[in-house]
Parts: sequence; structure tokens; C-alpha cells
Amino acid sequence: MRPPPFGGTVTGNRWDLAGPAVPGLRVSVVVSHFEQPQELARTLAALGAQTRPPDEVVVTDDGSAVAPTVPDGVRLVRQDDRGFRVAAARNRGVEATTGELLVLLDADTTPEPGCVEALADLPSRLPECLVVGRRRHASYAADGSRTELPEPAWLTEAYAASSELLDADETSHRFVIGAIVGCSRWWWDELGGCDESFTAYGGEDWDLAARSWRHGGLVAHRRDAVAWHDGPDAGARSRSDAALLGETVAIADHVAVPGTGWRGLVRGPADLVVSCAPVMTPTELLVTVDGLWAAVPTARVVLSAEHRALVGDDPRLVPGVPDEARLHLDLRHGALGDWRAAVGSLDGHAHRDLGVGTLTDLRLARRAERWGRLELAPVHPVADEHLTPWAPRHTLEAWLGGWAR
Repeated sequence: MRPPPFGGTVTGNRWDLAGPAVPGLRVSVVVSHFEQPQELARTLAALGAQTRPPDEVVVTDDGSAVAPTVPDGVRLVRQDDRGFRVAAARNRGVEATTGELLVLLDADTTPEPGCVEALADLPSRLPECLVVGRRRHASYAADGSRTELPEPAWLTEAYAASSELLDADETSHRFVIGAIVGCSRWWWDELGGCDESFTAYGGEDWDLAARSWRHGGLVAHRRDAVAWHDGPDAGARSRSDAALLGETVAIADHVAVPGTGWRGLVRGPADLVVSCAPVMTPTELLVTVDGLWAAVPTARVVLSAEHRALVGDDPRLVPGVPDEARLHLDLRHGALGDWRAAVGSLDGHAHRDLGVGTLTDLRLARRAERWGRLELAPVHPVADEHLTPWAPRHTLEAWLGGWAR
């Protein structure tokens, strides 16, 4: 974990409280392209008319049969055509940049004059911020004129309901569209860029946004960062059942949070990880773990060697808290009760006492560690009471039989 090279941070997701922009930062624009020379020319021309001209523009080509033509001063990087690999193409494009701030566009997404300035603004003040712009839709004629198409209602409604993502949560990665994004180069490198295992349409942007959130990042929607996509939203275009299934599975295998990840299958990354103290008695341990998994079947559990032997061979047992986890429950004692409510009760705080242990929002803890500021990981002032401490009367027979209270 490297310290941020500039800027500051805020509590929660209050990007509206960001401090002043850091002067002198360079903006690099990366344009992803495949077999769209006319659209690319239109987008590059629009980049030449920005209120905040980019310091450099890189076109990253995903294996077009003929290399695209770019004007002087624009750098072109290419990769072989091995199918849809926009994630890898974006990584190659970013690797070729030198600026402290990044703006990512697709070749068929033409920015209005203020787009680059708006997308680069928050990352220049909050280096952990991932910013998504407003992608509008149009049908372009040969003469360059356009006919406006409907905006996707699911996006406009989500932005309105969340006050432009100011009220974002762990599910808000679904509203980050990779065709129009801004962030700092430092944050991109911290996250490792796009996951190149995405080799079909869709998902790499949601995965990037989910990783950003888990690692303590902020997310914002800049309504004034407008770019026009040539054609309707993907949801309005016909796609095969196999393509839709493949995209959904790929995302679920990478993003574990509710609404995106698997609800019961043990695959994909960990969301909640529970550590059980080695001092728990055998009955205490078995009642606790069985109750936990009955309520939250995708939770991962960290146990001592002795406790692992008691539980048996289960793929949900892990050796430690993985980097991708969002929540960690450190149990000092065994318990039974409403596990699902207990692990969802942080209410914007980083730590909460559950009586039998402490629940931690790792994303806020990571941000506090990054900045060396404990106040970024506040403790909930009220203890949670959804769990009942294990007691000798809670025999395994009573638990399994349903009369343990």
C-alpha cells in the first residue's frame, strides 16, 4: 500500500467535501478502439476542442485488421486480435501514459467540450476517486449530425436516487460505465488496472469499480462530463442468451457483494470473512459456524488447525483474511442469533461491537491506514444485539433440534 502522492480524502463517500485541486497535474486521455475509424476520428477531433485540453492522448487498438490513423501528437498502441480484449487494451493504453490523471473513453463515445475537465476534476483533489461521466446516446449520420436516442432509464434513475452516487454503497459499481471514466494514475496502479481475464463484452468496468470500492475508494457521477455514444445502450441491443449468461457469470465470479455475486454457490471472491478464536470449545465452535453458514452460506471462515479438524473439509475455510474481502468479523466467543442482520449493521461506520466480537468494514479501515488517519474509520457508538453469546446450555443437540435459545 503506497501513500497517495497528492490531494486529500474525506469521510464516507462525501466527495462533495473535497478540498482544492492540486495544480500542475497532467491529464492523459486513453481511447479504446476496434474497427471504428470514423467514430475514432470524431472522438479525437472532439478531444481537440476541450475546455481543458489533455496533455496527451493515447489510442489503444484491440487488434483491428488495419491500424487506425491518428493525427500527429496522438500515440497509438496496438495488441493482436485474439477476440474481445478491451480490458487488456485499456491496460496497454494506460501503460503508455505519463500523466497523473487519467480519462478513459471508447472510440465511439464522443466527448462534449467540458468532459475532460469534469472527469479530471475530482481525481485531482481526491486521488482515490473513480468518476463516471454521463454517457448519452445518439444515431450519427454520415455528415456528422446526430439524432438523440433515449438514455437508459436504469442509469438515470440510479444516479438520481443516489444524489449522483454521493449516497453510494457496495452495490454502486453497477453504475460505473467504462466508456467514460476518470481517475488518478496512482489509483489505477494501486488497483492493478483492468482484470484481463474479462475476454467478452461487459463486466471489466464493474469489476474495476467494485475493487476500487473495496479498497477504500470513492465513487462519483459527474453529470456535466457528457459524451455521446454512437448507438443505443447495450441493454436495448439484441444479445444472445449465452452472451448474457457468460457476462453475468464472469461478474459474479469477480464481485461478491449482494446484487452481483453468488447468493449460495461457493465461488468467486470473499465478501465476509469470519475469524473464530482458538479458545472456543468444540461445541461452541460447531454451533457458531453451522449457524453462520446456515444464514450466510458464502461467508469464509478462518479457523485454527484443531477447529478445522472439527468442521471438516469445507471449501469455505480459508487460511487468513484475503485482500478482496469487504467485511471481517473477529469473533472472541461463539454465538447464535440473527447472523445476517448482525453482519449488515455497520451503518457507515468502520467498526462495531457485536458483544461476541468486532465487525469491521475493511474498505474504511484500508483508507484510514492509507492516510494514517484513525477518524476515517469511526467506531459505531452503539453495540449490536443481534447475536446471543454461546452458553453451555446451547448444546449441539439443542442447536440442531431447534430449541437452543
